[in-house]
Amino acid sequence: MSQLAARLAQSTLSLCRIASPIGHEGPLADHVERWALERFRREEVLRVGHSLFVGHLEDERPTVALVGHLDTVPGHPSDKEARLEGERVFGLGASDMKGGLAVMMALAEDLPLRELPVNLGLILYEREEGRYVESGLGPLFDALPALRTVRFGIAMEPTDGTVQVGCVGTLHATVNFTGRSAHSARPWQGENAIHKAGPFLAELLARQRVEVMHAGFPFYEVMSVTMASGGRARNVVPDTLELNLNYRFAPGRTLAQAQEDVTALVAGRAEVTFTDLSPSGRVCADNPMYRQLLALTGLPAASKQAWTDVARFGEWGVDAVNYGPGETAQAHQANESAPIPALAQAYEKLSAFLRGAKATL
Repeated sequence: MSQLAARLAQSTLSLCRIASPIGHEGPLADHVERWALERFRREEVLRVGHSLFVGHLEDERPTVALVGHLDTVPGHPSDKEARLEGERVFGLGASDMKGGLAVMMALAEDLPLRELPVNLGLILYEREEGRYVESGLGPLFDALPALRTVRFGIAMEPTDGTVQVGCVGTLHATVNFTGRSAHSARPWQGENAIHKAGPFLAELLARQRVEVMHAGFPFYEVMSVTMASGGRARNVVPDTLELNLNYRFAPGRTLAQAQEDVTALVAGRAEVTFTDLSPSGRVCADNPMYRQLLALTGLPAASKQAWTDVARFGEWGVDAVNYGPGETAQAHQANESAPIPALAQAYEKLSAFLRGAKATL
């Protein structure tokens, strides 16, 4: 294992040992703020709640922002203690995305920031794993509107070592089927809401993913029921069934169109209430910084079959892509881990890009 890889592994391990499940990011934000104040001027460290911008904005050089969320999903009961084992870092958030945070911080420590052809800024924020409207990015951008001038963002989400462009949008809707209660010995005296939902669920079961090509990249539109609640006793015909429907839709489709898709599928058979709406992310294949990232690193590009804050940045007019050292299959898993060699590779690729980018393009 190289010295760089060992250093990044230890940094990732240290971050994993600071628990930061969504809603409890304070201790990790405190740690990052202390780290930043040891290396940057006070005026270059802005904290809003448990979100931070580290660096400065300027007109002379285009700003490239490395972006990472501080929160993790809640831990799994079977999670073991954070540790190094072989060539992997184990710990909640190792892949999603404390390995990415470790790489961001190491680059800020090591690179000659004033001499780079681009201006480097770090955006670290809370509550990414929750509802769209609760993200810490919104208050951070409100406090520093000039962040909308960032030329290019790299969200260091787990991407298996590829540059993943755009992202699928996501919406959640409550689909409520209603019936009429009755004794389960005499079901004909009522209307079973769970049975009533059967044809709808059968349609979802038979529904295939829909491939949508956008800007030369394939995205897959899928609908899934992820939660269900109904019935009040085992001998009572249920009068309600509440389903959470999650729809992932391709770039190019608006939130309004996505809502129309859901409404058309339900077709009046149940009441639909939209509870969380997150837009899809723009594929910024025409951005010169994106093209330089691929050219200087030799990294392959692929579509992002998940939602990330690339979409939110796009809403603010900031082009961004996803690239990080974590493994997508490890995100939100019990006993999560990340590959140590990938930490060093991400550091080296991003260093090559930041040192070699041509600001004049």
